[in-house]
Amino acid sequence: MTLAMNVTPLRLACVLLFLVTSASSRGADYRSIPTPPTPGDAMLDTYFQTETRRLTVRSLGGIETREDWEKQRDAMRRQLFEMLGLQPLPAKSPLKATITGTVRAGGIVVEKLAFQSRPGLYVTGDLYRPVSQDGPLPTILYVCGHGGVKKDGISYGNKTHYQHHGAWFARNGYVCLIIDTLQLGEIEGIHHGTFKEGRWWWPSRGYTPAGVEAWNCIRALDYLETRPEVDKTRFGVTGRSGGGAYSWWIAALDERIQCAVPVAGITSLKNHVVDGCVEGHCDCMFQVNTYRWDYPMVAALVAPRPLLIGNTDKDTIFPLDGVVDVYNKTRHIYELLGAGDKIGLELYEGPHKDTQPLRVDAFHWFNRFLKGKSIDDEMADTTAPKPFPVEDLKVFATLPDDERNTHIDKYFTRLPKIEPPESAADWRASRDQWMRSLQSRSFRGWPGAEPKAELTQTGTESRDGVRLTAYTLNSQEPWNLPVYLVHREGLKPQDLDLVVLNVVDDAEWPGFLSRLGAAFPNAMASQAISLPPLDAEGFAVEKQMHESQKWGMAYLCPRGIGPTAWTTDAKERTQILRRFLLLGQTLDGMQVWDIRRGIQGLRSLPGMDKPALWLQSTGVMATNTLYASLWEPAVARLDLHGPPPTHEEGPSYLNVMRFLDVPQAAAMVADRSKVRIYDAKPESWSYLTNLGKILGWDDQRVQIRKPVSE
Repeated sequence: MTLAMNVTPLRLACVLLFLVTSASSRGADYRSIPTPPTPGDAMLDTYFQTETRRLTVRSLGGIETREDWEKQRDAMRRQLFEMLGLQPLPAKSPLKATITGTVRAGGIVVEKLAFQSRPGLYVTGDLYRPVSQDGPLPTILYVCGHGGVKKDGISYGNKTHYQHHGAWFARNGYVCLIIDTLQLGEIEGIHHGTFKEGRWWWPSRGYTPAGVEAWNCIRALDYLETRPEVDKTRFGVTGRSGGGAYSWWIAALDERIQCAVPVAGITSLKNHVVDGCVEGHCDCMFQVNTYRWDYPMVAALVAPRPLLIGNTDKDTIFPLDGVVDVYNKTRHIYELLGAGDKIGLELYEGPHKDTQPLRVDAFHWFNRFLKGKSIDDEMADTTAPKPFPVEDLKVFATLPDDERNTHIDKYFTRLPKIEPPESAADWRASRDQWMRSLQSRSFRGWPGAEPKAELTQTGTESRDGVRLTAYTLNSQEPWNLPVYLVHREGLKPQDLDLVVLNVVDDAEWPGFLSRLGAAFPNAMASQAISLPPLDAEGFAVEKQMHESQKWGMAYLCPRGIGPTAWTTDAKERTQILRRFLLLGQTLDGMQVWDIRRGIQGLRSLPGMDKPALWLQSTGVMATNTLYASLWEPAVARLDLHGPPPTHEEGPSYLNVMRFLDVPQAAAMVADRSKVRIYDAKPESWSYLTNLGKILGWDDQRVQIRKPVSE
């Protein structure tokens, strides 16, 4: 049965480091070996639950009156545009609409058409209308779910799979435009960038295919407004699954939509992050969650326009509890606006499926709010057969040569062209603006007020004149991270000339364990780490360094590294990274936070404010270390081995490429610290070296060196 209801109340010494790591026997990558659940898995589960709960409680919180809502609504809509990569809004270029043919059956005519929502971004669709009509008709934009139709390697578009919906609307006095999506359309683009393609630069560009789908919907309405058959004051939108999500985007963004029926297209943040529903969804379902929203905030932007939320009760990727949670929180906004009668919840028994009974109530809803019919009016026509062979609905005989659909992710979001400044004043202005943007749009997911960063000693041990002390760092609940400090036995912190904080990554952790961990098993005992055989040669190199230098070598493992490492399964690790994204974070970004806390914790030790502090790391973690130093004072030098020269190669931070890239961040650090970058391609860092000439830096400030291995 169908139930339509209003439910009431849910991340030195450079030569010495190379010598040490070269002497290490790393062996096979231990992460490739399947392992049982780790302490890191449990900590990660706790973290996701805590962060999700924090965002859920905050969602629409504090909105108790109509005035409260009206003060926030416009800012929220601007935020949603931005999180979809639509801020600033792209120019509305000519649509260049073309009709490539028509077909008829059973009193309806279908026009096969295409338009360009942006130059080279083609939208293919079928326009259903009655063969004859008396004046403009209410018009439905039907947005498709993932129902691709392909024969002999030819894609006919998901619009052909959903043709029965368009045909019903046309038989019953509507115009209906069904448009293909970026993926599974006639021109096949990509929705699965982070899901399976490893395109972790998508969040760094502020790109999501959800933004493309939303923009295509906006331009579809622009097209429909040019048609004489269309009453542009009576636009509705509907679709299921992916199409349900796109229904939410367009209804929330564009008030030309006067009535919306999204089906199986939304659920709660808890369902996605804690319950794991994100694993069933590609990237088109999610905004870049810069402002850390839960999904009722999207739904509320439809208010007070008529909204019917449809779902089945056994849908495993849009679970019932999350759908009801979204409904209840959205209904609260409707009631504040005196529009409680304009929101409904429609449920039907079954799985995630295109269920016809759900469509019947959707038809009733549109008749009621777009045609003015009574809620009690009977509907004679409730069937929805597919009247056309899919071949008859294909728009293009030959795909256009100028299409950009297949690589739209490379240009959809606008990236700046950054040139070195003309003066020191221009540089300061850019630097200050970049710092504000990083704080508000890339690292907004950092904790607010946190306890003072402290190191708690968990073990200490001496061997052959070298002492290792193990600590835990209170980075962020529940992340108590390992820090290890190694120096000559008998030295106090204030006796040291230099402390080098080495930020360890996955590749370096096994070498640390064999070189140092295995040399000090008693100090490591409290962390319950399985230690490999001792790398005696590696330890001898470390011992030689400490005999000749009054240096302290500290080692920090950010979350997910070493003792807090989680699952080694590649697919599970991908979905973990996606969960961070849904929380308005990235793992890399939170590791930047951990490095900041490591610097603070190290400095909190008695006497550790005396020696000079250097930072050192490798690869992507080197870039994380670079960014962390932007917020921490008194870092004398950074040695960065092979950092990616662009965020397209990593690390991933939300939106970062929309205002700067790695060389600009390195320049900000070089403004106050010495920077050594070890890279075989010095031309990648020309911005940094050119800026040094403009600002008059001496040749000790920035050096681009060959990799130590050369």
